[in-house]
Amino acid sequence: MKKLFIILGIIASVLALVLSILPLSNLAFFPAIAAFIFALAAFYFTNKENSSKKTVQLIFLLTIIALSISTYKSLFNTVEVGNTEELIEREKQSEENAIEELEGLDLDEIDVDEIDVE
Repeated sequence: MKKLFIILGIIASVLALVLSILPLSNLAFFPAIAAFIFALAAFYFTNKENSSKKTVQLIFLLTIIALSISTYKSLFNTVEVGNTEELIEREKQSEENAIEELEGLDLDEIDVDEIDVE
């Protein structure tokens, strides 16, 4: 059981650390909490067996680093909205171009009976 919790804890803590560095750092909280729970279970089993606690300490360390980075990013990074006027103008222009293309089509020349529908 101890090895299982250690392996799951390392995987979850590394995943939390990787997610905390990426732009979607808010997703890192879920594997960090899982890593913390796995580390607590592994710590319980290592105390029971009186074995080395270095890997459990590594899991705790990686989890704390991931939580620190994610918390920092969520508190101090602000989302800036760019100039939306240009986006609205491009959307209007593309809509006008699409309308012009549709008006330029000559639908009378198309014979519906000759179209092969599979």
